[in-house]
Amino acid sequence: MADDYLLIRGGQVYDPQHGIDGEVRDLWVQGGKIVAPPSGDDIRPSRTLDAAGLVVMPGGIDMHCHIAGPKVNTARKMRPEEKRKAEPVRRGPRTHSGTMGSVPSTFATGYKYAGLGYTTAFDAAVPPLAARHVLEEFEDTPCIDKGFYVLMGNNHYLMRAIQEGKPEHVRGFMAWLLGAAKGFAPKLVNPGGVEVWKQKQAGNVHTIDDEVGFFDITPRQIIREVAHAANDLRLPHPVHIHCNNLGLPGNWETTLQTMQALEGHHGHLTHIQFHSYGGGEGDENTFNSKVAELADYVNSHPSLTVDVGQVMFGETTSMTGDGPLGYFLHNVYGGKWFSGDTELESGCGIAPIKYKNTSLVHALQWAIGLEWYLLVEDPWRVVMSTDHPNGGSFLAYPQIVRLLMDRTYRQDVLKTVHPEVRQRCALPDLEREYTLQEICIITRAGPARILGLTNKGHLGPGADADITIYTPDENKETMFSLPRFVIKAGQIIVEQGEIREPLDGKVLHVEPSFDDGLLADIRDWFEAYYSIRFRNYPVDESRLHEHEIVPARPN
Repeated sequence: MADDYLLIRGGQVYDPQHGIDGEVRDLWVQGGKIVAPPSGDDIRPSRTLDAAGLVVMPGGIDMHCHIAGPKVNTARKMRPEEKRKAEPVRRGPRTHSGTMGSVPSTFATGYKYAGLGYTTAFDAAVPPLAARHVLEEFEDTPCIDKGFYVLMGNNHYLMRAIQEGKPEHVRGFMAWLLGAAKGFAPKLVNPGGVEVWKQKQAGNVHTIDDEVGFFDITPRQIIREVAHAANDLRLPHPVHIHCNNLGLPGNWETTLQTMQALEGHHGHLTHIQFHSYGGGEGDENTFNSKVAELADYVNSHPSLTVDVGQVMFGETTSMTGDGPLGYFLHNVYGGKWFSGDTELESGCGIAPIKYKNTSLVHALQWAIGLEWYLLVEDPWRVVMSTDHPNGGSFLAYPQIVRLLMDRTYRQDVLKTVHPEVRQRCALPDLEREYTLQEICIITRAGPARILGLTNKGHLGPGADADITIYTPDENKETMFSLPRFVIKAGQIIVEQGEIREPLDGKVLHVEPSFDDGLLADIRDWFEAYYSIRFRNYPVDESRLHEHEIVPARPN
């Protein structure tokens, strides 16, 4: 008889995908997977965890963060003063040392995610030319499964194909690029705007119908064509969109137009909080929330999903593939600034930032994020995120859980922020409180479904045995800050906050099929314009170590 079963006995199980809401159940684990209870009187688990009185959930999934790659490394290097102040991660018998601050080092990132009960995370913006860099950093980020989204919204080949009216080239190039980079999903960041920024000083687009110079196309065309192609390729996750005009008063209209530009195709709008502002450009006196109008549109269009990008008060680092945004923040705060370009693919901007509860703008950003959680009716279509580290660290997730589950606490915090916030948003009047089941959805089951990860986010047979066990506490921030156990692929990796077994995790990526006849055109373009040879561009599978190809969505 097999003797390698793990039995988790008598826990209060939360598994929204299977309609299990706090029922007392046993879970059986074998070979890194959750399995049906074995039959036979002589079956004995090799280990039993007594979960009586404890809360059992799938491992957490952060579907939008920035944890690897050139811009993350640059941000680490440009903030030495922050790292000197932060308590480092000390080396242990089975763990490496690491640095903290708003942009932790690779090892610290993996340990801290696992310490919160998270077992999967996706970096949200990687130039395909930097894929090797990212995958090497992933290898040094333990305890979690990883994947990344591939920047495409300002890619010259793709924009040329759109300009020439060749949707088959758009579709084929996207499929090839995802496979070549070993990425997971197409990412649009300020589509067309970064290219304008690279063409002229302080340039940008201001509406989705502005022209992107040289290519004679518009952001609307980029959004529409990439969304159509992602749909045709049946990618597990649809196009992931960082809208134009992030952070600017009045940008809610751009956001609404972006939603409409999808023309009914599935699309995910990321860090939606930063795109939900009313008011006149540069006029703080008219800055206000437009969440109600945008949430109404999302509620009535089931093809749309969002993650929030919650702002949390304190010091952090803004990093983005949106070059003009980085310059804008530098002008606002007057501090350090880094801007970089990646050949024909993308750009980036990095600037330190400190969110203050006494600032009207910052306090409204905090409130607007919470409004999104509370006004989207279906929790399956809104996901917890801070856009780590842009809105704040992922370490703030337990506090966000408390804000959502405890209206009294939320109102108490609201009393400490700039007083005008109460007149410029709906948050003071929102009485909704999340349940544990809903928290499980927005941190686990929902992102798994949106990402097309059929083996994650649930506790049914066949699921990856990524499990988090919490000790109940009336203070939900305390409860979600310190899991009792974290199990990854069937092994206990964290026990009462201590790393016990720092597994490496695996890389999740896609390999869409496409017409090989297109390769000649892509090769000719590369050889004419890139600084590297075409044959050296794709990432070989030998660089992936442990990995998993996530299949296309069924028809």
